[in-house]
Amino acid sequence: MTIKATKFTPEVLLSAPRRSAAIPNPSGDKAIYTVSTYSFQTHSKTSQFRVLDIGTGNSSLLYEHNAYSDPNWVDDELILFLKKDEDTTYLMLGDVATPLAVHEIQAFNGSLSNLKVKRLSDDRVAIVCSAVTTPSGTMYDHASHGKPHSSARVYSELFPRHWDQWTSENRNSLWYGLLTKKSSGYHLQEPGLVNALRNTRLECPVPPFGDAGDFDISHAGLAFVARDPDISPAIYTKTDVYVIPLRTFTEPDPPPPQIVQTGHLRGYSNSPVFSQDGKRLAFTRMRDIQYESDKPRLMLIPDISDLASAQEFYATTDEVGGWDARPEWVIWGKDDAELYVAAEHHGRNRFWKLPSSPDKATDPPESIFEKGTVVNAVLLGNNGHKLLVSSNSVVDNSCFSLLDPSSKKVDTISSSSKHGKSFGLSEAQFDEFWFKGAEGYDIHALVVKPSDFDPSKTYPLAFLIHGGPQSAWRDSWSTRWNPAVFAEQGYVVVLPNPTGSTGYGQAHVDAIQCDWGGRPYVDLVKCFEHIEREMAYIDTSQAVALGASYGGYMINWIQGHDFGRKFKALVCHNGVFSTMNQWSTEELFFTIHDFGGPLWEKRDVYEKWDPATRLSQWATPQLVIHNELDYRLPISEGLAMFNVLQARGVPSRLLVFPDENHWVLKPENSLVWHKEVLGWINKYSGINEAQEMPEQSRS
Repeated sequence: MTIKATKFTPEVLLSAPRRSAAIPNPSGDKAIYTVSTYSFQTHSKTSQFRVLDIGTGNSSLLYEHNAYSDPNWVDDELILFLKKDEDTTYLMLGDVATPLAVHEIQAFNGSLSNLKVKRLSDDRVAIVCSAVTTPSGTMYDHASHGKPHSSARVYSELFPRHWDQWTSENRNSLWYGLLTKKSSGYHLQEPGLVNALRNTRLECPVPPFGDAGDFDISHAGLAFVARDPDISPAIYTKTDVYVIPLRTFTEPDPPPPQIVQTGHLRGYSNSPVFSQDGKRLAFTRMRDIQYESDKPRLMLIPDISDLASAQEFYATTDEVGGWDARPEWVIWGKDDAELYVAAEHHGRNRFWKLPSSPDKATDPPESIFEKGTVVNAVLLGNNGHKLLVSSNSVVDNSCFSLLDPSSKKVDTISSSSKHGKSFGLSEAQFDEFWFKGAEGYDIHALVVKPSDFDPSKTYPLAFLIHGGPQSAWRDSWSTRWNPAVFAEQGYVVVLPNPTGSTGYGQAHVDAIQCDWGGRPYVDLVKCFEHIEREMAYIDTSQAVALGASYGGYMINWIQGHDFGRKFKALVCHNGVFSTMNQWSTEELFFTIHDFGGPLWEKRDVYEKWDPATRLSQWATPQLVIHNELDYRLPISEGLAMFNVLQARGVPSRLLVFPDENHWVLKPENSLVWHKEVLGWINKYSGINEAQEMPEQSRS
């Protein structure tokens, strides 16, 4: 799967192999991962399962089949899913020692995913997965439900639609079962797969992005997160942790879910993970019931038999918390003595170590992995002390490493791009700086330079504004907004993390509330001024600015101010035309929080930061991109932008994808996206002219 490119172009980015995280086997000498590759020659996708030899770093092909998914180790065998169509899923057993060998365990009429397994004994393996489920509690399959005669949809509660789909009466549910091993192989015991959430009104994984991280299994049973069914999911963010005690995983009637009590913490819950012995449970929980970007608190149930005993790590009397970070997911260390937590810090997703008891966690966690962005980590083998870490960075799309959490020593096993060399990229292109923001606080920005950067020359600025807004640019890989693609066109790319960004502490995140066009905008202006003043190799007279989602909002806000005239061209992807239209979105809790209340109570706040109030100032050439399946920001927002620009005689262009949501995910569409975006900014920044000049005449 090694690739080699002389220049990092959009085609190279989009056709490069994409690797999943690596999952080691119980003995710790092998790991399984998947690789997907798209060919613009054949216009098709190829998916592989590969086995990594952890000792040598070499990998070998196990399967090449687009329909395989969800591999799980059971000793040196794999249990996985095979989907031949949308109505049938096969539970399969694969033998790693015999490539291409795979045997059917059982077939199911439904779409199953998110498979997890847990060995209970030498010959018993518990399995849990998710499946789309009907209101009656059966697995949904299209074949048994004929095509309706009418296309009408009728709703009497929220959500009518979410992310990129109109909602239906069917919901995600968790299904459990028991495999027993006999001489003829593994067999699913009666009563087969059982719907764990039958008659509960609970849904797991939680749409639209829920996955296998929403639940965990142990000898004690099943833990999972689900929305509170008694409050509107469009208005409130409350999700709870539940536990279903299971003794055999063959119970035909699952015990009712038991809720974990967390007192005043009533927001999002995430990442429930049982300890190795199954007696404790770690998870995260937010406090605010109406804020998706509140601070996640690391939590512990010290005794799974007492779900009212939840403890918070680093709790303080003022409820701010003694560790000002945002734990995203957690794993248990060997012997359950330590926890390892992923959390962002100043543009990097680091890995942290702390004692597994809140009483012993008196000092802040210790950072043990700081390079790039860690995306997954697993204990290496049943008795191992090391961790197999999967990570990436701006120049490296996938890296597998061994981490010793005691010494913090990191040994790279495999990098799919040889740390960027296969793309013609290197870590030398990556830089960062700090500047003073709107009120004198320090703001962080990342920088990506061309691979042939010459400090004696000047390069036009590509100013990228992130979405969220409670998000951040990180030292991480992206196939949608990859700064190296812009840098290889001949730009110096600057990626600021202004007010509202994560990675600085929760106060910095919260400060954007009711201030969308205030301090964040001033931060961006001050960043630009810092570049003008301190970075002589950047030509700000040839600058372009680009943003998506909230970044698209900010492009429109900039367009209506003098700052907009600092740029030769602007690009707005799925942005906000008018904040007065924010109630056409689906997750209303976001709008209610960020603008301080509903439109009819806080109209002045919505109006204050509305880009549409300054349309008479719009004058900079602008590319507008909007997708028809974006139910977060409906297509009318993009059409309104384009209509205004055209009516005012501002050079403008509209790019629409009818089959994409808030993001552009299909490779062929993404290639068009990149060509349109790069073509637009290159036209106005002078890059096109520079690329057409003879080599000897360039300065």
